[in-house]
Amino acid sequence: MAESLELPVIDLSSPDRISTANFIRQACIDYGFFYLINHGVEEQLLQNVFDESRKFFSLPLEEKMKLGRKGDVGFAPIYAENLDSSTSSKGDLKETFHIGPLEGYESHIKNQWPSKELLPSWRFIMEEYYQKVVSVGKRLTSLIAMALNLEDDFFEKVGALDKPYAFLRLLHYPGEVGDSDEVIYGASAHSDYGMVTLLATDAVPGLQVCREKHKQPRIWEDVRHIKGAFIINLGDMMERWTNCLFRSTLHRVMPTGKERYSMALFLDPNPDCIVECLKSCCSDSSPPRFPPIRSGDHLRERINAAYSASS
Repeated sequence: MAESLELPVIDLSSPDRISTANFIRQACIDYGFFYLINHGVEEQLLQNVFDESRKFFSLPLEEKMKLGRKGDVGFAPIYAENLDSSTSSKGDLKETFHIGPLEGYESHIKNQWPSKELLPSWRFIMEEYYQKVVSVGKRLTSLIAMALNLEDDFFEKVGALDKPYAFLRLLHYPGEVGDSDEVIYGASAHSDYGMVTLLATDAVPGLQVCREKHKQPRIWEDVRHIKGAFIINLGDMMERWTNCLFRSTLHRVMPTGKERYSMALFLDPNPDCIVECLKSCCSDSSPPRFPPIRSGDHLRERINAAYSASS
């Protein structure tokens, strides 16, 4: 059994923004993961989204495949994705449904929705949740900017969040693993690709983090569930921006024999945003470790790799 990790707890409702930003800075340096409480997304809405997600994933596979992945949105069945291309696994033991930006990208992202006859409240509830969590994410990134000794609207000013490229990912991990000598992962070891992830989980365990991703053997620690809290983690773009001051931490989901549901909101920059080392995070003795990159190019490369690795 892995040890349980005691992650920092950040209160988004605190009136002392400077103190909160300092807590976030330390959490991002030490862990790249933390809990976010008092974020303003109502408990009932969270419950509604879990309920609707269960309804969708309990549909027959042929019904779900009618909404099969087109571009980056829609349904992907079990084993469609392998987040760790270094493994010989046939893919991750999970099924997913992606909802993309609700505005600003209509010309090339066409969200897919279950029919109202099947799931009458589904679209309304998902859109409400999406918008509320994006709003939480923007409030959080203003504090992350302050944590980096930048103005709180820095990420808006550099064009990262004028039209955020945010995706809501519904996840279902089946309870049955099947008989196999192969190690099965719900989600194999990976770091997230983008800026910041806001994760809601049910109370079923399975999420683990590895704080030292370049050390062998890897040491995995369990992330426990806190009712009503988001689990926040930083992605690779934030690590690039901060010249590795802030961590994009390796994590995975291990099967536990129990069915598990979660929802991840990936708040990523406008695809045209150039991500390059922040002046506050480099110096003569610590030069930039990564070249500038267009956000959209970085995301496309990583997403394509995850889906081609399983096929």
